Amino acid sequence: MMSKKEQDNKIALFEGDEIRKVFFDNDWYFVIEDVVKVLTDSVDPKGYLKDLRRRDDELSKGWGQIATPLPIQTAGGRQNINCASTEGIFRIIQSIPSKKAEPFKKWLARVGKERLDEIEQPAKAIERAKGYYLAKGYPKDWVETRTASITTRNTFTEKLKESGVSDGFQYAILTDELYRSSFGLSSKQYKEHKGLAKNDSLRDNMTPLELAATIFSEATSTEIISKTGAKNFVETKRSIHIAGNITKEAIKKIEEQTGKKVVTHENFKALDSPEIRAELAQDALPKPKEIEGDNEDMM
Repeated sequence: MMSKKEQDNKIALFEGDEIRKVFFDNDWYFVIEDVVKVLTDSVDPKGYLKDLRRRDDELSKGWGQIATPLPIQTAGGRQNINCASTEGIFRIIQSIPSKKAEPFKKWLARVGKERLDEIEQPAKAIERAKGYYLAKGYPKDWVETRTASITTRNTFTEKLKESGVSDGFQYAILTDELYRSSFGLSSKQYKEHKGLAKNDSLRDNMTPLELAATIFSEATSTEIISKTGAKNFVETKRSIHIAGNITKEAIKKIEEQTGKKVVTHENFKALDSPEIRAELAQDALPKPKEIEGDNEDMM
């Protein structure tokens, strides 16, 4: 169930036009009619959508998975209106034959190519991540440590797969084991310690020293799992616990020498605000109103 804060409708500015959105199921959902109106200038977005679905059989077949009725505040009070996630909105845009939608289609094609390039050369994905962190205002030394932690994490999770550990729930349990044995806190407790919300990234809010300790713990876990030949969840968890205790001892010595705690209340929430995310996302998207020529609907 959504919290009261999540239930409150938000307004997203899309090139000066209002597109209503609501937070649902841990994601933002946008009013489909609003998006269609912005990208087509249609005076009857409901009718436009009916024609669109009639012309695109595949879109019509998948409509039940794309459109989700959600409570939206209107002039006549709160009403259920069809909304879609970002993925759903992009699918709809692909079917809109409008000059305003064309730059989004080209952008999606470019993003798809970039992802394929990153599969062939993963280093490109890391470089892209560095760019986003720097754009948000993270210090350069922190960014280098954070991206190094991504590489270590990927190596660690690959080792978990080799050991017969399943994605999802088992990964979460083992990550918690790593945090508990290394720092004395579960991931949830760690977030609470830093004043973070449930959906905030813990690692994006660690200090360089906290990140370094996490890298050390995961790298040590990988080595011990390899040496012991752990082949199931229980054996892998035991190896991670041993690595975590080694990390805990190292942290203890660091704190004795520096007189400071490794785990802090510090976070980078100010650099990862919704406003900054929106600004970066807007910069990344094409600018429909900058397209020359007639914006008249081509339907």
